[in-house]
Amino acid sequence: MTEVKNYTNLVVLGLPQVSIDRALLDQSCDYIYSQDLYFMVLFTNTSQYSGWQNYTPSQWVQDAKAKYAEKFLAVYRWDEPGGDQLDSSPYKLVKSAENYSDATQQYVNVLKPEVEYYQNTGLDVLTADYGLYWFDYEAGYDTVLAEFGWNNSRSMQIALARGAAEAHNKTWGAMITWTYTEPPYIESGARLLEDLVLAYKNGAKYVVVFNYPEVSTASYGLLGQEHLSAMKQFWNYSSTYGPSGKSIETAYVLPEDYGFGFRNSQDTIWGLWSADVSTSKICSDVNMLTQLKGAEFDILINNSTLAKDVKGQYTELIYWNGNRVNP
Repeated sequence: MTEVKNYTNLVVLGLPQVSIDRALLDQSCDYIYSQDLYFMVLFTNTSQYSGWQNYTPSQWVQDAKAKYAEKFLAVYRWDEPGGDQLDSSPYKLVKSAENYSDATQQYVNVLKPEVEYYQNTGLDVLTADYGLYWFDYEAGYDTVLAEFGWNNSRSMQIALARGAAEAHNKTWGAMITWTYTEPPYIESGARLLEDLVLAYKNGAKYVVVFNYPEVSTASYGLLGQEHLSAMKQFWNYSSTYGPSGKSIETAYVLPEDYGFGFRNSQDTIWGLWSADVSTSKICSDVNMLTQLKGAEFDILINNSTLAKDVKGQYTELIYWNGNRVNP
């Protein structure tokens, strides 16, 4: 933090071990606040805070709001819930479902109380994820950070996250994360700068660079001098130039409750079903749009959230079934 404090303004305390240890949590937040930085804190399952005795995480958040004021931006709750679902992690939210609609309802029913617990303190709640962004917003998240990592399409991640956020009248962001399973683990400094600028220009409210301290291959966790240099360049860029502000004219509309992972054409739907009869065409359509428009289109889902005023934001709606509408 001492290294980056002059060219960043946000710290995300993303290790559960920090929030579970109340003394360490207070010490960390006090230090961040003393450096005039904004921050977010990841909280895990409330059962992990039994050592706090009669003092609850929600009480801590309320007290922290009063203590740190606007510097305490948000609670980070349940890392990668969509990823847990798609990849059948031990924390998979929906184990079985009758259909896509049932999967949606179960997913929302599990996540919503977790989100509302902290929203009831008056603070925003966010997560980072690599799939099912739309349904994260359905569960009530105020912000979802789309993960830029591995070899995923940045343009597609932006289209999915921004489209979902716009439809729910919420905000979105990006988190640059793992690229490899071995050194150097994270992308090059040059690619990092490209990703930071791409997310920022396309309207991301937050742009976060993931770091992990227990890695000995670089000077600062995952990050080396090339990454710090990229962050400095981005800081200067964002201080000089605003987001593009360009309106998005085209949206691609998916079927109702279509929880497809979008990592490849054989990805699962809700982590429960194999690709269906619509998947091949949908993937082809979306890939074509990324080639033609880059990140200048949104991806929506055709459910009750998709109100007329949302559709009216676009000059062209392309539906999965081939229909095209000019609102």
